[in-house]
Amino acid sequence: MTGAEQHEGPRTSGPFGAGDRVQLTGPKGRLHTITLRAGGELHTHHGVLRHEALIGLPDGSVVENSAGHEYLALRPLLRDFVMSMPRGAAIVYPKDAAQILAQADVFPGATVVEAGVGSGALSLWLLRAIGPAGQLVSFERRADFAEVARANVQTFLGEEPPTWQVVVGDLAEELPAATEPASVDRVVLDMLAPWECIGVVAEALRPGGVVICYVATATQLSRVAEFLRGTALFTEPESSETMVRGWHVEGLAVRPDHRMVAHTGFLISARRLAPGAIAPEQKRRASKSSYGDEDVELWTPGAVGDRDITDKNLRKRVREAQRAADARRIGDGTVDTAADDGSDVDSDAGPGTAPDSDAEAPTVD
Repeated sequence: MTGAEQHEGPRTSGPFGAGDRVQLTGPKGRLHTITLRAGGELHTHHGVLRHEALIGLPDGSVVENSAGHEYLALRPLLRDFVMSMPRGAAIVYPKDAAQILAQADVFPGATVVEAGVGSGALSLWLLRAIGPAGQLVSFERRADFAEVARANVQTFLGEEPPTWQVVVGDLAEELPAATEPASVDRVVLDMLAPWECIGVVAEALRPGGVVICYVATATQLSRVAEFLRGTALFTEPESSETMVRGWHVEGLAVRPDHRMVAHTGFLISARRLAPGAIAPEQKRRASKSSYGDEDVELWTPGAVGDRDITDKNLRKRVREAQRAADARRIGDGTVDTAADDGSDVDSDAGPGTAPDSDAEAPTVD
């Protein structure tokens, strides 16, 4: 394989080849995601499926394993990958990622700043949106989370793209050194206290640029909105949440699914005003718009709360992510197969699942 071929990124169509990720739907709809490699095998209690049986076949093929059970083989979509990849931190769900791209109007060639990078799910969506002419700068306070994100991006894309820069550190401290003033098109903040970074974000954004924050609770949402208003540097913030309800459609049995992906987080966005510009005053109906010190206390990071992952669990996630990235490189020939420890990289996951994850998809019965 030539150097040029190694940096073409994942094949999105055509016959399956070594290094490709394949999603297999087996008996009873069970999903398995594997990375094809020479001599590889998928072992389940239903039998053995050799990777060679898939190499050379087109997307949408059906193959049999050693016991005669049939599997449907498809390349996983990005939404499938992010829902099953190893996680260091909780991910931004596809429904919210889609809204972030739309509401922030992330375009090809854009310069985008992201904080924090978490497990790399949103980074993958942003990298796809900005294209080869754009630039994504991702900030992450924790080096172990950044390691998981890098491995996940390498697994899906086959490399760490040149359009992506990962900075380990605090956005409020590192952003001025990483970007020029008024040079950033879009800023996406996925953190506990985004209001702490609004000052440096305002300096980095171009006039008309968008800042969008992803927060989990109503108290965080309120704090961000009031802080944005208080700076007088942005347009009136807009807030929303997205809930997705699937439908069961089979013959005349047409009804909503019993379970749905409900609240995962709020989105709040605003646009940077030109230097010296003063936004027209917004006329509002009378409401509880005043607040005191006791209310502000409820907005602090400690009161809002932050869910920590144990060091043991995180080390496991880092190993899982790195094994997946190594398997991708071994499969496409970018590293010597002798370096492979022979462990099976096949994972038992699919849309809406996270292997060994304690962060399940929010649902409503």
